[in-house]
Amino acid sequence: RPTDLSELLKEGTKESHEKAENTKFVKDFLKGRIKRELFKLATAALFYTYSALEEELDRNKEHPAIAPLYFPQELHRAEALKKDLLYFYGDNWEEAIQCSDATKAYVEQIHHLGLHQPELLVAHAYTRYMGDLSGGQILKKVAQRALHLPSDGQGVQFYMFDNVTNAQQFKQLYRARLNTLDLESEAKESIVEEANRAFRFNMEVFDELDKIGATIPDEPQGAGLPLHEGKGDIRKCPYYAAKEAATGASGCPFHTALALASRPEVKAILAAFAVAIAATVAWYLM
Repeated sequence: RPTDLSELLKEGTKESHEKAENTKFVKDFLKGRIKRELFKLATAALFYTYSALEEELDRNKEHPAIAPLYFPQELHRAEALKKDLLYFYGDNWEEAIQCSDATKAYVEQIHHLGLHQPELLVAHAYTRYMGDLSGGQILKKVAQRALHLPSDGQGVQFYMFDNVTNAQQFKQLYRARLNTLDLESEAKESIVEEANRAFRFNMEVFDELDKIGATIPDEPQGAGLPLHEGKGDIRKCPYYAAKEAATGASGCPFHTALALASRPEVKAILAAFAVAIAATVAWYLM
């Protein structure tokens, strides 16, 4: 049986991790089925969560269980989330957002631990930051495509770790630091238990977002096939003109492929395949 905290956390949260990956919110997100208004609410929930976590990590940065894992320049996300909220809500973003019930419960738990059991903050930091450096990178690309966000990172600053040059190496460093913590076996078990609680808090936020999402009208999609990276006129495609004149359809291989991919049965197969790959990659990188 492993005794290293990093291995205990990985093995001890495997079931919770899989459950979180299979929530409707995450599965829809991975398929690109994310409404802009719902994405904004999710960003606000993340802001409240990370603001609480990083406030408590700052408060307890000298604690022997926190100090080795204290990487504010590399990991802290609250400032990045402020930029995302500014992008989505404008200058008055602070007045435009509010802490939801599920997020409030999550935040209250983090503050409670910061005041009474700082060592258990390790569980929340591990759960959030390691996930952000792994599967979060997949979600960034999905969000940019699904919401037609600018390629310069506006709206998804949360997923961009500018001070981490190599995510895989940094995660190895973080796990090594976890394993240096001078903790009794009971304390390690408590951290694993708290990490599972963190996953449950996240799933409760996802469930709450799902319920809200059901009340948000479907957002209209652009008419017709998307053009090459969304730019240009389909009639200017060099493969288009001759065949369109004869058949009324585009002969461009790019648009033919897109037309095939737009068929419901093909979309279902591709979506399922994409979700399987994304979940596998995210878990492997963790």
